[in-house]
Amino acid sequence: MRNDFRLGMQKGWKEDNTPVTATDIAINKLVIEEIRKSFPEHSVLGEEDGNQGKSDLVWVCDPLDGTVPFSHGYPIFVFSIALTRKGKSVLGAIYDPVMDRLAFAEKGKGAFLNNKKITVSQKNDFANALINLDADYRLPLRQRLIQKEVFATTLYSAVYGGLLVACGEFVAEIYDYNKPWDGAAVKVIVEEAGGKVTDLLGNEQRYDQPINGFIASNGPLHNELVELIKSTPTSERSN
Repeated sequence: MRNDFRLGMQKGWKEDNTPVTATDIAINKLVIEEIRKSFPEHSVLGEEDGNQGKSDLVWVCDPLDGTVPFSHGYPIFVFSIALTRKGKSVLGAIYDPVMDRLAFAEKGKGAFLNNKKITVSQKNDFANALINLDADYRLPLRQRLIQKEVFATTLYSAVYGGLLVACGEFVAEIYDYNKPWDGAAVKVIVEEAGGKVTDLLGNEQRYDQPINGFIASNGPLHNELVELIKSTPTSERSN
């Protein structure tokens, strides 16, 4: 990612109107090859390609989350991978190659950034809090958050936002798409840092199949965010 990052990058556009670069495809291929060597009995679910078998152990990979900023010259992008067992994230890693920051968590063993333990924010109100809003209904939800004195932003990288939640910089992020690779590593890393991750309605879900979005939060603000989303009329959503 570091070697390929530059202005004027060539990119294609997928059916869902998101960009894809040669870097996305190359990293996805590398991950599949390495997992096949080390864990041939496991399955792989990647954004650009996969090897979905019948194993209960599935590696869920986003080779380059933040392809929009990556391919347009601004440095907000990460690599993400998680191991799921029967749909539950048990291991996760997120790597920011620009700042050389590696977040890692294993279920029940805490979360770490470059080998130092990390924890979520302890903030219990919205005033002056940062929330990443990767959501299809950004405008009405953003307006409601701003009314609560939130700094609502859109990073165009859900995994990068999850990393910042786990590190205690953002109090939450809201993600309104169905791509499991954007949430699988965030789930275990944020929760091992003391936070909470559910679908948009506050429920648990599998991360080896399409998801119902997710909310990743520091915990104290989670239920209020769920209620805020539930009270956003469907007619106000852009989808």
